[in-house]
Amino acid sequence: MKENSLENIIVLDFGGQYSQLIARRIRELRVFSELVPYDTPFEKIKAKNPKGIILSGSPYSIISNEKKYVVEKELFKLGIPVLGICYGMQLIAYMLDGEVTSRGSNEYGKTRINIDTNSLLFNGLQPVETCWMSHRDSVSILPPFFRIIASTTNLPIAGIEEPFKKIYGIQFHPEVIHTPSGMDILKNFLFKICKCSSTWTMVSIIEKEVKEIREKSDGGKIICALSGGVDSSVAAILVNKAVGERLTCIFVDHGMLRSGEAEQVEKTFKENFKINLVMIKAQERFLSKLKGVIEPEQKRKIIGTEFIRIFEEEAKKIKDANYLVQGTLYSDVIESGTKNAARIKSHHNVAGLPDDMKLKLIEPLRMLFKDEVRILGIELGLPEEIVLRQPFPGPGLSIRIIGEVNERRLEILKKADSIVLEEIKRAGLYNKIWQSFAVLPAIKSVGVMGDERTYDYPIVVRAVTSEDAMTADWVKLPYKVLEKLSCRIINEVEGVNRVVYDISSKPPSTIEWE
Repeated sequence: MKENSLENIIVLDFGGQYSQLIARRIRELRVFSELVPYDTPFEKIKAKNPKGIILSGSPYSIISNEKKYVVEKELFKLGIPVLGICYGMQLIAYMLDGEVTSRGSNEYGKTRINIDTNSLLFNGLQPVETCWMSHRDSVSILPPFFRIIASTTNLPIAGIEEPFKKIYGIQFHPEVIHTPSGMDILKNFLFKICKCSSTWTMVSIIEKEVKEIREKSDGGKIICALSGGVDSSVAAILVNKAVGERLTCIFVDHGMLRSGEAEQVEKTFKENFKINLVMIKAQERFLSKLKGVIEPEQKRKIIGTEFIRIFEEEAKKIKDANYLVQGTLYSDVIESGTKNAARIKSHHNVAGLPDDMKLKLIEPLRMLFKDEVRILGIELGLPEEIVLRQPFPGPGLSIRIIGEVNERRLEILKKADSIVLEEIKRAGLYNKIWQSFAVLPAIKSVGVMGDERTYDYPIVVRAVTSEDAMTADWVKLPYKVLEKLSCRIINEVEGVNRVVYDISSKPPSTIEWE
């Protein structure tokens, strides 16, 4: 598929908490969407030849005295359909000579909304729908030639349109599941207003990425950071499809993997896929670097840097190896901090990379979410045991030990984690859960075992459901499963006298503890 034939919806990101979700929903409708910063130059947006533009929500106020987050006015003269969501609607009104005022109080949550079904945006919907509101400011005076297409009891102007210029604005969020007809609204914008077609498929992604990998590598040798997880595995197979024997996969056993993981990776990729694979054992090297380190961001940066140093050393042994493949996902990029989004934690393969890295990156999955990568893996012929494997962080068990990492703590955590996975699988829950694992906080508490006092570690069990790792909810594991986990860990893992279960959702927590 030629790049200029790829239909594209541009989502301009103003730092809203749902910005990435908008792009994701568009992709679910099999139309490619790209999330770009709000201040991307007008000419650069125009050069992408988008079929439509969506203006995201934002935590900022368009009527603030501080710097305003605006776009170039020429954007509205392109003749390309525009949809403003929440802040995006206020921005349209502000820039096109309407007025925005502060309500003085938040409007947050599910709201009944009256809509004009004569608008193409609301075609096929009911006159009264439920939507999700999350705002303080609102449009008070319409821009010239606009009309109202939605309102609520508390908000006279909840939706606007200028149908001749194909500019639309809605104060609510269609991208969240709390707006039941949200996908229908997005469908109307894509297919009735922007005239898109559903051409963005896994086959088109493979064709596009293979072409780009070949062009970028320009005949050079490529190494791939292979962990054995779904992300790096899919990236490896995709790059192998593009360049064949020019690819060498490097698996670094940093000593913080789950039990038996290194052996499984070697067997899978050497025997099943016949890919050039180099195995590096480096536990001592990593543990020496992590000695005395407690702060999680420092752990991630140390591990990220050390990974790159090893890849650079191995690349020198391969003539003309100038490129490094990573299985970086879009959620990694978002959480590590983008221009308009706060850093939640530095992923070792994004913000944890050293500034002086000499290898050039190839990241074919960088714009994909986890579930998209799984579908891609199936399309590429990867077995289910890899594609459906629960996510495992690149820094490994180091970020599941809360405190300093050492051999003794790793031994305890590996055994406990193995029991968690065994019991989750035995209960038939493994493929129904996003992640399930053990955490070792480096603290001790008093216990009683065999009529004697103990002073040992607790193990925290964590299990969550999620679609893309951006949000997650804790799993209500059956009591029998929890009981079995607790009994086995305390009885089989020396150094543990207490098991607790984490019942926190994301947000406010994260999936991993560090």
